[in-house]
Amino acid sequence: MRKVIAISNHKGGVGKTTTSINLGAGLNKQGKKVLLIDLDAQANLSQSLNISDEENNIYTALIGKTKLQPIEVIPGLDIIPSTLDLSGAEVELSGEPGREFILRELLEPMRGKYDYILIDSPPSLGLLTINAFTSSDEVIIPLQAQYLALQGLTKLMEVIEKIQKRLNKGLKLGGVVITQYDSRKILNRDVVDTIEAHFKGQVFKTRVRDNIALAEAPAQGLDIFRYNAKSYGAEDYLEISKELIKRK
Repeated sequence: MRKVIAISNHKGGVGKTTTSINLGAGLNKQGKKVLLIDLDAQANLSQSLNISDEENNIYTALIGKTKLQPIEVIPGLDIIPSTLDLSGAEVELSGEPGREFILRELLEPMRGKYDYILIDSPPSLGLLTINAFTSSDEVIIPLQAQYLALQGLTKLMEVIEKIQKRLNKGLKLGGVVITQYDSRKILNRDVVDTIEAHFKGQVFKTRVRDNIALAEAPAQGLDIFRYNAKSYGAEDYLEISKELIKRK
């Protein structure tokens, strides 16, 4: 099943970009063709894979200067990189008719070419995130196994519900990924219990364990599988990718 999935949480530092990269790489290892979209002006996803293109990127495509031109990371895993110029896109696009659907129109020709398109959404609930939700079939939310994890999630869920009603009736919550998990910590276990109670049946069974390799991989411009295939991070994201494929 071909899917467009927004990876989103307006709280920073939750593992959103890490999940986008390594879930995409995990799906690729399962034989799926994957496109990563870096929709964050900080361009962390692009930088983490050591990919940049000043002339052809998500910003130049959104403003109508270029078409989407994927760059190959490895066979079967492509990326549309971001740029710091994207920080001004919300203002530039604010007067455009149908501005909520610009990304959706750009992605339409891509849908048939990839099994999964993953959008690394910005840590905000502005126009770019709305474009990501309007373009997507599902939203996956990375959540830390920490006390403040659920703070502010009400607003995110409200935005998703409004998009469902007004702009994209097919949008649904694709699941919650628990990140930075340490089973030895009682607090982590208690927080996960709370998250599972809040999102009944929608939390991925595999938790992403706290793992230094996940923090080291971006410095080398690599996903976790190419950096350290035997790490906990690689094991966990491979299992999450398998879970995602099994979900309808």
